[in-house]
Amino acid sequence: MSSANLTDTQPPRPASALLKRIRRQVPVSVGLSLAWLALMVLVAAFADVLRPYGITAMDLGSRLSPPGSMTHWLGTDELGRDVLSRLIQSIRVSLVIAFGATIISAVFGTALGFAAAQFRGVVEHLVLVLADFQAALPFLIMSLAVLAFFGSSMVLLVCLMGFYGWERYARIARGLAISAGAQGYAASVVQLGATPARVYFRHILPNVASTLIVSMTLTFPEIILMESGLSFLGLGVQPPETSLGNMVGFGREYLTRAPWIMLAPAAVIMLTTLSISLVGDWLRDRLDPTIR
Repeated sequence: MSSANLTDTQPPRPASALLKRIRRQVPVSVGLSLAWLALMVLVAAFADVLRPYGITAMDLGSRLSPPGSMTHWLGTDELGRDVLSRLIQSIRVSLVIAFGATIISAVFGTALGFAAAQFRGVVEHLVLVLADFQAALPFLIMSLAVLAFFGSSMVLLVCLMGFYGWERYARIARGLAISAGAQGYAASVVQLGATPARVYFRHILPNVASTLIVSMTLTFPEIILMESGLSFLGLGVQPPETSLGNMVGFGREYLTRAPWIMLAPAAVIMLTTLSISLVGDWLRDRLDPTIR
């Protein structure tokens, strides 16, 4: 038998088989999205190391310098501050706000949904009324009123953003908890003497976690856009701190003279929200048994 035939009959290597499986299960768009999100997380985690300059360091002799120079890769703004350094810090601030607000929203909404499923009656009616009120309330207008009255701070901004979208988690958690409570495994642990807290957090929550995680991936980009909109209007992150929306808001005045000030953070916002949305849709298709 020739060497060519021996080569053709050799079994595929484990590494190549794993790579083929990944290609079949993960589309190219999702793979690129995951790579971009990983890059954003790394940038946010190591922002202090990656920043070439301080976010308030000014070089008045290099005001509005275009991108491409060796000292300022993405150019400078109207005060001679390095756009790349401010962009790196903005990624960290925006991701911290979005992540913290998403966790608060998920925990708060899930807890109310479980309470409605457990107590039913008046408690369930009250939770549903609050959810309907939250869904009907223009959140951006309410946020503008709260921030204008109390002033803007990082803690207040994260807590305020944490109330965005909680009604989705409450409805999902309530429906899934009622459905799980009617199934055999939940009734069995109740008959064994488990407390309601143990039933919900040790048995029901792990079974509904995949749906809640997908909901978090859908809420996360919306919170990023909401924070960007508030910062764009001047009621979000305040100077000298910076965020993606803050950079877009200040850069709009120099759109014709120095578009790189606004385009760099706008591109990051667009790519990040698009990546999270693509990953969320892919997770929904992978984790939701009704779709499969």
